Amino acid sequence: MTVEIYRDAWGIPHLRAGSAAELAHAQGLVTARDRAWQLETERHRAQGTSASFLGASALAWDRFARRARLDDTARRCFADLEERDPETAHWVRAYVDGVNAGLGEGADAAPEFARTGLAPGSWKPWTPLGVWLATHILFAGFPAKLWREQVTAHLGADAVGLFATDGPGTSGSNGWLVSGERTVTGRAVIAGDPHRWIEDPGVYQQIHLSCPEFDVVGLAVPGVPGIAHFGHTGTVAWAITNAMADYQDLYRERLRRTGAGVEALGPDGVWRRASRHTEVIEVAGEEPVEVEVIETDRGPVVIGGPEGIDGDPVDAPVPGLADALPASGDPAGVVGSGPGPVTGDAAGATPAGTAGGPVPGDAVGLPDGAGGPADPMCSGSGPADPVGPGGDPVSGATPVGTAGGPVSGDAVGLPGGAGGPADPMCSGGGPADAAGPGGDPVSGATPVGTAGGPVSGDAVGLPGGAGGPADPMRSGGGPADPVGPGGDPVSGATPAGTAGGPADPVGPAGDPVSGVGLPGTGGGPVGAARPGGSADAAGSDGADGPVDPPSAVSLRYPPRVSGDLGFGALLPLLRARRVADVDKAFDRWAEPVNVVQAADTDGGVLHRVAGRVPLRAEANRVRLVPAWEPGHEWQGWHETPRAGLSDGVAVMANQRGPAEPLGVEFAPPHRADRIAELLAGRRRWSAADMPAIHTDTHLASASALLDHLRALDGLTPEASALRDRLLAWDRRMDAGSADAAHYAAVRGAVVRHLAAHPAFAALATPPPYPEVLRPWLALLPRVGFALEHLLRAEDLYGVDRPAAVRAAVEEVAAQPPAGVWGDTHRLAPWRALEPETPYDEPGLSGDHDCVLCTSAVPGLTDLSARGPAARYVWDLARREDSRWVVPLGASGVPGSPHHRDQLPLWVRGELVPVVTDWTQLKKETDV
Repeated sequence: MTVEIYRDAWGIPHLRAGSAAELAHAQGLVTARDRAWQLETERHRAQGTSASFLGASALAWDRFARRARLDDTARRCFADLEERDPETAHWVRAYVDGVNAGLGEGADAAPEFARTGLAPGSWKPWTPLGVWLATHILFAGFPAKLWREQVTAHLGADAVGLFATDGPGTSGSNGWLVSGERTVTGRAVIAGDPHRWIEDPGVYQQIHLSCPEFDVVGLAVPGVPGIAHFGHTGTVAWAITNAMADYQDLYRERLRRTGAGVEALGPDGVWRRASRHTEVIEVAGEEPVEVEVIETDRGPVVIGGPEGIDGDPVDAPVPGLADALPASGDPAGVVGSGPGPVTGDAAGATPAGTAGGPVPGDAVGLPDGAGGPADPMCSGSGPADPVGPGGDPVSGATPVGTAGGPVSGDAVGLPGGAGGPADPMCSGGGPADAAGPGGDPVSGATPVGTAGGPVSGDAVGLPGGAGGPADPMRSGGGPADPVGPGGDPVSGATPAGTAGGPADPVGPAGDPVSGVGLPGTGGGPVGAARPGGSADAAGSDGADGPVDPPSAVSLRYPPRVSGDLGFGALLPLLRARRVADVDKAFDRWAEPVNVVQAADTDGGVLHRVAGRVPLRAEANRVRLVPAWEPGHEWQGWHETPRAGLSDGVAVMANQRGPAEPLGVEFAPPHRADRIAELLAGRRRWSAADMPAIHTDTHLASASALLDHLRALDGLTPEASALRDRLLAWDRRMDAGSADAAHYAAVRGAVVRHLAAHPAFAALATPPPYPEVLRPWLALLPRVGFALEHLLRAEDLYGVDRPAAVRAAVEEVAAQPPAGVWGDTHRLAPWRALEPETPYDEPGLSGDHDCVLCTSAVPGLTDLSARGPAARYVWDLARREDSRWVVPLGASGVPGSPHHRDQLPLWVRGELVPVVTDWTQLKKETDV
């Protein structure tokens, strides 16, 4: 049978072929034509070669990817797949062949290739596995264990719960299943929206795949064959959310150098040889950098080394090596394209962060460099984002830290670089720059993201650098912009950890636990790391936390141990006809660990957890554990929990639920409770009714702050009027609401006051961990997302919370927001490379604890780089009554009529029809 490619009115590809393998080839071909730039940045991110064309801003992610051995793990997993499941391996190869066949044509259409001098490379059979792994490696949030140890060391173990993401910081995904007994048709409806970095091109690809074996519509992940997360075969449909499980461990390692290499101390007291080699990372416009890669019996070393922890002490430029490198790749044997004529910040422009230069990726809150997201969450890779004349395309502000220049990447808190955002966070470091009227009471600067205030790069806490999403996430590496001396280390007005120097380089990467980017703030260690090899090199190991940072930390993650990324589930999902088939397919799922909902036309329903979570000691789940002590080994895999429906309904929104035995921190219950409340409001639902739930803007988490406001007396007349106004507010975060804007302004001021309190001063300067991991250690966003817990706690280390709330309401009353919530709460998509002509992005309704989860970072910025990366409604009565939408469009090519044609619908909460009738489609070509 000839392979046929059709398009609907929205440019969505509909593919028909004679076999599953031919269809996979067509899927790869169409994806490469539509999204060549996205695919290539994802490939480089997975390989750790992003800096070769994105420059130094991508180096932090590349270093992490190399040290974590992502590409090698993907190769291992594909080799295992070939042996275990040759049919699926052949199918993946067919997809890769299609990508390679379409990249040339796709690159010709994508202007980013010419702008960066990048030539399309060659995908290998394991590249889709590498893309999947890089997208989700930060999704489970293992760096949160570093934060917990810091909090425990400085405030005690009881403080960990105050900052837990069960407080109002987590954003994730919504999903709900309404069984036939509660619908007007008698057949089930499944609906929801995954919350990830809003990327351009988008993290989800609407697609229709048809062959004699199956006919499926769904949301694919570009770079990966099939439809993994959200699909409808006509007789059965499924959807997922992040289960918030903990399935990755960090081990403190004791390492020592010997004449033969490096040894690590094991739990039996024996020093054993660790795997060690060096790799060279090409950096566009700079000398190559050599990276030492060490792997112990636990896993790859991702922090520190035998000499201790000091950023990345073993990485150093290799003078003169650039001339010896082949133009087509790097000497480490990693396939990659040559850097091309890239200088400065990789786009041929003035180096980002310098006077007159473009916005560094992290400054716009987008990943700088090759960062990217993980439900994703994600990571990605791309150059620092040039903004062009006129300032930041999102805020229109001038460059952070410079006079009259563009906004620096981190300033918007969006990921910089070519990464793609994790249900995860981002880079840190960029303070709210420039003082102005209505300045921050802590630093004297104008509040970030509020009327009259500048947009500070990292302030949005989105990934920077070459990270990758998982709702996965993105990580990256653009440094925070230098700020003048004398500022407040909490607000970012002064470089964290240094006296008058620049802020530490930020690592982009979405926090898979909270789903928001936490800007990194500081650089000085809590205590000097002692040299490795001594008996106490890693510090104490008690429940009170380490006294000093450990000398090295290794990462143990399931695919590195098992050689399985779960790709064996993908073909069975496409072939599924009933819930039992979906259930059996998800038995083969590996990661990320998800909660799955499914329903079929026979009335079957499914609500379960899928994925691989290791059995091990409780300590492994919550903190770093000593590799040299017994009792921390993995002992097999957990049985995945299952759950039923309640009154014909199941709701999943990352809250504590069936996955509770597998996790540590979950989303607060607000979104799940609100969805359940709305569903209980009527007995019968239809597919057409679901957008009303998608777009609900009620903010239940506002109660804690409003309760404090209610108790205040003795306010000035202006502040008293503001208090009364907010107490009468309907608690809806609508774009057109002035009350919502006032609430957000007061909330942000409260967050800054609390974060500036001396009780938390020790947390303002994290240890010198690698840039990619620093977002999890940033204080101000942690306070912002834990505000509900912090305000309700019985005691908060002597912090006078009523005084902080009083000061905040007086400040905002003295200079209130001039407009409505949507004036400052605007979409800020992450892009690997900013367009030469900036887009005028729309204002948004919603907030991080609303069902309409468009996340800002309280205290830092109102801009939103995270939100619904797609919306879907799967109707089991008639598939053609199903609906979907993505934030931008089906095409990743700027200027295409389908690049941003769905954006107005997405903003309004509307959906487009799922077309499955081939006679209603326009034939594009035969292959």
